[in-house]
Amino acid sequence: MLLDEDPATLIHHTVGNFNIQPDKQAITRINDSLSTLQQSRELRISDAESALRKLSRNLHSQNSQYEEAVAAHDSGKHAEQIVELDTRKFRVAKAASDLEVESERLEGELEMLKERLADLEAQGLEGDEPTRRERELDDATILRLKIYRSLGVDIEADDAGNFNKAVIRNSRKGDVHVVNVDSKFSRFFYANYFWSTMQG
Repeated sequence: MLLDEDPATLIHHTVGNFNIQPDKQAITRINDSLSTLQQSRELRISDAESALRKLSRNLHSQNSQYEEAVAAHDSGKHAEQIVELDTRKFRVAKAASDLEVESERLEGELEMLKERLADLEAQGLEGDEPTRRERELDDATILRLKIYRSLGVDIEADDAGNFNKAVIRNSRKGDVHVVNVDSKFSRFFYANYFWSTMQG
């Protein structure tokens, strides 16, 4: 009988049956994704800075051309050309400003990603201390849920963490029953109902 065995032995076997390899692989994939994202951000920042330098050179060139045109020609005769140059200068300046804003935004994202990566590396594979404590506190609940699941009963929690729904599967009949657990009925009532549903 299950309860005749030593609880420490049961817990030891349960912990031994946990497969943490997928979790390790998931963390590795996360680290790879963060590294790739960081490289992508750095590349985008580099491209933005290159475009900004190019636009700055273009702006300087346009300014020089504008000054030469003003010096060489009568401004009254070339008002249309001056307006066009002013418009181009405004567009170039706006594009340079937009690129500068985008560059600053990307730098901010890069810093956030670096901080997140540092946090993940500091936490290690097991997570931070509050996460480890929470996992230890939930070990008993996880063991109960595994036992229920092995009997064909899945217990679901609501947003507040209260277990108030059960999905009961009868493999012999191919039936599935969903039961909403209400506090107005006793545990004895639900135990009998679950058992009869599994056996029925």
